[in-house]
Amino acid sequence: MLTVLLMIIGFIILIKGADIFVDGASSLANNFKVSKVLIGLTIVAFGTSAPEFAVSIKSMLAGSGDIVLGNVIGSNIFNALLILGVASMVYPLTVKKDTTKKELPLVFLITGIFCVLIADTLFDKNAVNFFSRADGLVICLFFTIFLYYLFSMAFKDKGLKQVEKPKYSLMKSALFTVFGIGAIIVGSNFVVDGATYIAQLLGVSEKIIALTIVAFGTSLPELVTSVVASLKHEADIAVGNVIGSNIFNICIVLGIPTLFFGGIPAVSFTYFDLFILLISSFVIWLFTFRDYKISKKEGFVLLLIFVAYYGIMFF
Repeated sequence: MLTVLLMIIGFIILIKGADIFVDGASSLANNFKVSKVLIGLTIVAFGTSAPEFAVSIKSMLAGSGDIVLGNVIGSNIFNALLILGVASMVYPLTVKKDTTKKELPLVFLITGIFCVLIADTLFDKNAVNFFSRADGLVICLFFTIFLYYLFSMAFKDKGLKQVEKPKYSLMKSALFTVFGIGAIIVGSNFVVDGATYIAQLLGVSEKIIALTIVAFGTSLPELVTSVVASLKHEADIAVGNVIGSNIFNICIVLGIPTLFFGGIPAVSFTYFDLFILLISSFVIWLFTFRDYKISKKEGFVLLLIFVAYYGIMFF
């Protein structure tokens, strides 16, 4: 009962924190006269990925490789299919041209490289699927491409004409952003810890816990932030949050712990898991390619793929 109560309190803190966070981040973008996409790709994305990073470090120290990989694979599937699906059902998401032409292909590229690096048995039938320290280094190097893109975007945004007046002063915007992300992290930790504890009591496997409860729990910041952003018609923050989070999850949440603590066996994960991870990135790019929008119907398709994947996994 105490665990369930803490989970409910965690959800309340999480939702309120996301509300404050989105307002603060949006106002911050207007204060600095940079695009909200940039804020979504950086502050919002990296901030909401903090739980995934904390879980990965904690799991690596505990020797739970399945939790680390399941956390990243599951979180990215949740982000692309569930979060953008729900957010676009709330309100259709308009996507910037640069997002479709540059950022979404970059997500697909990094996701594809990750899938190739982990799929050792495709190239050697006697090998075992393994994400090595060298693989982690390769992924981290690709993150530098993303950083270069962010710096070039910031330079391009320099002197951007302010479209709307900031809701808060610079100091208040920064405080709201910091306080909001702090509440998001605290709330998500309550939910993840409680749900994981209950699942372990029920005897659920580490892989299933990682792909479901841990992935969903650590993706709650992205989910609540993107849905709140969609409700506030802040599509740039909602989409940028997911794109940045998915890149951050693969490159930093997985890459950095692997570099420091060594490789991770991936024998518990199937090519079907990797296929859904890859297809989730591709479908988003496909939907936005024609009209730079994720409509409610397309959001429903994303949710159908999500339900189908977890339905097949469980049954």
